[in-house]
Amino acid sequence: MTSIDLSRRGLLRLSGLALAAGIAGCTTTPRIAGTPSDGEDETARVLPLVNQLRTKNGLPPLAVDPAASTAALFQAKRMASAGKMAHLMGMTDSFGARVKASGVRLPAAENIASGQQSVDAVVTAWINSPHHLENMLGRYDGLGVAVAHNPSSRNLPYWAMVLSS
Repeated sequence: MTSIDLSRRGLLRLSGLALAAGIAGCTTTPRIAGTPSDGEDETARVLPLVNQLRTKNGLPPLAVDPAASTAALFQAKRMASAGKMAHLMGMTDSFGARVKASGVRLPAAENIASGQQSVDAVVTAWINSPHHLENMLGRYDGLGVAVAHNPSSRNLPYWAMVLSS
C-alpha cells in the first residue's frame, strides 16, 4: 500500500510540474525582433463603409470615437509587434480592461484581421464573417480602426476595429 501512495504522490508532483510549466509557457507573448514600423488611424476611411452597411440595415450611423481609435491603434501595434493576430495575448490579458484603459465606453466590441492590404479588403473580410458583421451591426455609437505593420514580419498588416457605446 505504501508503494501505491508513493506512486500517486510522484504522479501528482509530476502533474503539478507539468501544469506549472504549461501555464508559464502560456503567459508569454511571442515577440518578433523590432517594433512596428508604423501604426495608422484608419477610422476616417473605414467609417463611411461601416455607416453605409448600417444604413442598409436600418441602423443609425456610428461616429468617430477618439478613445476607440486609441484602443484600436494600441491593439494593431501590439499584434504587429507580437507577429500574431489575437484578441488576447497571455493569460492575464483582458479586453475589457484594455479598452477601459483607453477610455472606451462599455459595452464594446473588437474586430481584428491580418493580411488584408487595403481598407476595402479588411471591411469586406469583416462583412463576410458572421461574428464580425454582428459586431458592426451592433448597438454601438462609436468607432475606431487602425492598422500596423512590422518589417520583421514581411510588413504584414494587422488591423483592429473597436466599437464603443
